[in-house]
Amino acid sequence: MKRTTFRSGFSGKQKSARRFAAGFLVMSMALSASAKEGTPGASASAMPGSVVPRPKNTAKSKHWYEIGIASWYGTKFQGRTTAGGERFDMNRMTCAHRSLPLNTWLRVTNLKNHKTAYVRVNDRGPVADDRIVDLSYAAAQSLGLAGLGQVRLEPVNSNDPVLAQAMLAQLKAPVVALLSLER
Repeated sequence: MKRTTFRSGFSGKQKSARRFAAGFLVMSMALSASAKEGTPGASASAMPGSVVPRPKNTAKSKHWYEIGIASWYGTKFQGRTTAGGERFDMNRMTCAHRSLPLNTWLRVTNLKNHKTAYVRVNDRGPVADDRIVDLSYAAAQSLGLAGLGQVRLEPVNSNDPVLAQAMLAQLKAPVVALLSLER
């Protein structure tokens, strides 16, 4: 059987130029298809072979936390208006933080005795530069802080069922099941 070969009629330089152009076209189409609007660095004008940063997977993103010195405030500020517009009550589980949004829920852990409390940010502070949070008197008592202490702050989701159970335990309130009555 006789073998037949087909020739394109292009020289070696022309073939390599066509291959490069085809590769460039495929790469640019792939980049433009995978580029999301607003993603930095992912543009169709990227050169072949250049590194295009991919957005990080949000499921595996790093968890924010802060470790530092906590203090507490109480009778001197009792009844004064907080940055959130409410009256400060030293017997509620609240805190003051410099930069976290107001009404953020935090899990505060005393690193000395590993006690944990859940507090809500309702004020700005602390005034002292070496501290990261000012706790209310009740929050400091539940953590076992007599004055200053080393703590870890972690934000928690207010829809978290573990948070709800822990807050009920902090309040020492019985859990009441609500039943729907059909009539």
